[in-house]
Amino acid sequence: MFDLLLRDAQLADSAGAPCDIGVIGGRIAAIGTELGPARRTETATGRLVLPGFVDSHLHLDKSCLLDRCSSEGTLGDAIAEVARLKSDFTERDVYARAEHTLTKAILHGTTRIRSHVEIDPRVGLRSFEALRRLRRDYAWAVDLELCVFPQEGLLNDPGTEELLAAACEAGADLIGGCPYTDSDPQAHVDRIFAIAERFDRDVDFHLDFDLDPSWMHLDAVIAATGRTGWGGRVTVGHVTKLSAVPAASLARIGQKLAAAGIAVTVLPATDLFLMGRGHDHNVPRGVTPAHRLVELGVTCSLATNNVLNPFTPFGDGSLNRIANLYAHVAQLGRQADMLCCLDMVTSAPARLMRCTDYGIAVGNAADMVVMDAVDPARAVAEIAPPLMGFKRGVKTFERPAARLIRPRELALSA
Repeated sequence: MFDLLLRDAQLADSAGAPCDIGVIGGRIAAIGTELGPARRTETATGRLVLPGFVDSHLHLDKSCLLDRCSSEGTLGDAIAEVARLKSDFTERDVYARAEHTLTKAILHGTTRIRSHVEIDPRVGLRSFEALRRLRRDYAWAVDLELCVFPQEGLLNDPGTEELLAAACEAGADLIGGCPYTDSDPQAHVDRIFAIAERFDRDVDFHLDFDLDPSWMHLDAVIAATGRTGWGGRVTVGHVTKLSAVPAASLARIGQKLAAAGIAVTVLPATDLFLMGRGHDHNVPRGVTPAHRLVELGVTCSLATNNVLNPFTPFGDGSLNRIANLYAHVAQLGRQADMLCCLDMVTSAPARLMRCTDYGIAVGNAADMVVMDAVDPARAVAEIAPPLMGFKRGVKTFERPAARLIRPRELALSA
């Protein structure tokens, strides 16, 4: 007997009739028809079922700060504004703001998240401890990875490296870096990889976050990845410089990334908001063409980054909305393009995060989201809302599908 039977589910990779999904012990045990009895039955009513959205780059610790901000503008302004605020962060405050954002993400169908967490002498480990508690409290609905990193530099900020090591000892899942804010970017990259080797952690950098392609810290990361043998364990985020290079240069860089085993996360909402502010006309988009890197064999994801703070003063936690936004920016309109965008908020970030049990397949975790759509490409094009979600076979949320109430119905009910 199944613990859960999700009936009448349309799978993204199937053009055939809807099927049933049977779950035992939190894992998918069978996919087909007439599977047998179950302790609990739900129906997708023929709608699209996805294996849950995956957000590979989110800043829960500094979300929901707009009511405390006095300015917004460039990347430097955003970093300075949060630096001013975070000395006053408490665990309780961080937890409450992060919980608000995390809840929204869950309600939009996200089942796995990598959250970056700022660590330095000003905030100490308070944000990290808050998110560790949040991870425990919401494990029933979402898998939460914590990537600790130094937003304001490392070599130029004494005491930060020791705090990063302490966080790794306390259970941080990854180590991150931000070399463009450091007085010695090359040494920053080297020290982050040294911490990664010491604690056997994957690496996720904020990198090359401007529009000047004449120099890149990406070269140092590629070299360090090869030197340490960390291929397949390194991600770089933003890399907006890659939006400013010609196609031939992008192809050469993409080939290097693919050969090195370095993944790329593009953050469309933040990159659009912060890049190109020095232009008063013909403003560049500043969003790296992830789909072109995918064609070169690079694992690429689209992610949320920031929500309601100086880096991104909007956002609702919907990765489907981010996929649609990217399609607009990259001028993608074909069905295959929509499917690529969907992949970059589902299967691709799952690969990036080295999830071994992701996807609608027998044996994998029963993480499933029922969308208000039947076709995966149309789901992205129409920003279809999720109607129901499951984490390891346990229902985590539901919302009714919207429907018109026609005058005749109102008359009959009067």
